[in-house]
Order: sequence, then structure tokens, then C-alpha cells
Amino acid sequence: MPVIQQPANQIKLTNVSIVRYKKGKKRFELACYKNKLLEYRSGTETDLDNVLQIPTIFLNVSKGETAPNAELVKAWPTSSQAQEPLKSTKSNAKSSKKAKGKTNDEPDDDKSWKDAIIEEILKKGEIQVNANERKELLDRMEREIVEEVAQRLVDPQTKRVYTTGMIKKGLDVLSKQGGHAPSLDSLGHKLGKLNLEHTSNKAGSTPKGSTETSGQATPMTDDDASSTTTSKPKKGDTPIWTGVVTTKSVKQQALEAMRALIAWQPIPVMRARMRLRITCPSNLAKQAPKSKIADVGEDNEGDKGKGTIQDRILSFVEQVESQDVVGEEWEVIGFVEPGAFKALGEFCSSETKGRGRLEVLDMAVTHTDD
Repeated sequence: MPVIQQPANQIKLTNVSIVRYKKGKKRFELACYKNKLLEYRSGTETDLDNVLQIPTIFLNVSKGETAPNAELVKAWPTSSQAQEPLKSTKSNAKSSKKAKGKTNDEPDDDKSWKDAIIEEILKKGEIQVNANERKELLDRMEREIVEEVAQRLVDPQTKRVYTTGMIKKGLDVLSKQGGHAPSLDSLGHKLGKLNLEHTSNKAGSTPKGSTETSGQATPMTDDDASSTTTSKPKKGDTPIWTGVVTTKSVKQQALEAMRALIAWQPIPVMRARMRLRITCPSNLAKQAPKSKIADVGEDNEGDKGKGTIQDRILSFVEQVESQDVVGEEWEVIGFVEPGAFKALGEFCSSETKGRGRLEVLDMAVTHTDD
């Protein structure tokens, strides 16, 4: 049986990850080692030779179609290349005939220009993975999202956390129902409708008592708070959950999952409360607030917007654990709804001129003794 000989100079792309990046009207690709690419993006790897399988810019890696210099110049024109027309290549071709016997090394400026292109593709390009890798990535992200949600949501009655299995079942119910609304006139639909109406009515007010809508005490606070700035929720602002995707971070998807679970209640859930210590000079605590934040009170509770700074701080606290005056400092420890954390911090900072302190004792209280 004849033996098929393979070319000695053939390069096989094994264990390769393709990075695609569209610039202008062309799509450029690089053949990389995936683990080294991730290290390069995180900053631990700086040598491009360790990241690239082949130090070549392709139009199509699988077909071995390299990107011509003319296409690279169109997509990434340098100052010198933008001034010189492409016709100059003809004169370069004539001069190259005279120097056939000489070795033409790539100029340093051209090499650095291509390295800059490669770095941009590596940093901004999209990593192409196969079906098995994508499934593993989705499974890993789903586990992390479910664990993140399970740590922050509790049963409204017992204040205990749910198991990851229960959270996953709740999210599966939402994804199978199109991402949001349960069947019409069902308990979940009625609870969701009440929660959304509560969100629209409470927009712009202090978050005390707001158990169905939730902001975040972490950097997710700003994203969640910005979603409740309008008086009526738009269709596009309705919390939905359609499943895990690879285009969003785990933290962002965990926030979306929590908002959808709280809004539509496939299982009874609420955000776990934060346990805070708030301190303020006692002489300042007895003064009347001056900022506009102090004028925002709950509906039908006009007295909440009046009184002293101490009264306004206590209006943010759902349950006071202890309250005392130590020396010249007034101190209160209590439980606060996560959506109130940002507003409370802004109020303390503005009214006490930086002399008040807000300390997080527990990010999520999952069980309290009544």
C-alpha cells in the first residue's frame, strides 16, 4: 500500500484558538494558544511569541489565507503610509530587481507596526471556540451565576438561603417561559405585576421597606439603581432571564437573574439584607438636614422627610439592632435593604461633610432571630 507523504514544511494547527477581529470591511484572524491568550489579556504574559502559534495575520486561518499588506494598510494606516500612495510599490519593485542577491530583512518600523496590529487583535478580538469548549464555558458560568444568586437571595419568611438546586429550577422556569412572565393570572404573574408596580411607584424614593426591588451593595448597585429611574417601567426595562450567555460577565448576569427572580417570583425570594454600622458626631446628628436627599421621603409619610439627620438615617434602617451614644459619637447598628446602601452613603457624606462613617458588617444576612 503506498504511503502518503506529507510536506516536510507543513504546519499543523493543533490545539489552536482563533481570534477574530473586524476592522473596516475586512475580518482578520490570528492563530493562538488559548491559555497563553488569556494570560496575555490578564497581563501575566507579555511575549507575543508565546501567545501566537504563527506570527502571521490571516484573513482565514483554516484556509491558510494570509492578510496582504495592502489590506493591513487600509485598516491600520500609519502616518507615513497614509502620505505615500500605494504607487510607490512599483518603484520599490524596480529597485528590488537590482538587489536580488541581497537579503531583505523586514524594517524595524514595519515590524513594530505589525506587532501593534497583532496586539490590538489579541486584546479586542473575539475568541472562537468549538462546541465542547462552549458547553463547558456555559456550564461553568451557570454554576458561578447560580452560586452568586444563592448567596444573595433568601426566603422572605425564614430569611434562609435557598440551595443552588432551587435557584437553578427557578431560573429554568423563567427561561422556559420566554424569560419573564409566568402564565396569565397565575400566582407568579400576579406577584410579578405587583413587584413591577411597586418598582415604578417607588422610583426616586428612599428604599426603606422596598423588599421586591433590589439594588446592589457591590459595584452592581449603580446598574440596578439606574434601572428604576423612570416612573413607569418600559417594556425593554422589564427584568427577564433567557439563560446564560458568553457575551456578558458572571456578575452582570447574576444581577439580571436576581432581578428577574424577584420580579416574577417563580419561587418566593427577596434580597438578603445588609448589616451596617453607621456612626456620626452626636452634635451633627441632632441638626436638621440641608441636602435635597433629605427631602425625598416615602409616599404618604411626610414626616419621614423632616426631623434631624439622625431621624433621616434611621428611616433608611429597616430593623435597628442597637443604638447608643459613645463619647461624642452617635452609633447605630441595623439591617438595611441593599438598594438603600448607595443613597444612605450619599446622604451621610453630604450631611456630615465626611465626618460620618458607613461600615458594612455583613454583606448578606441570611438568617436573623426574631
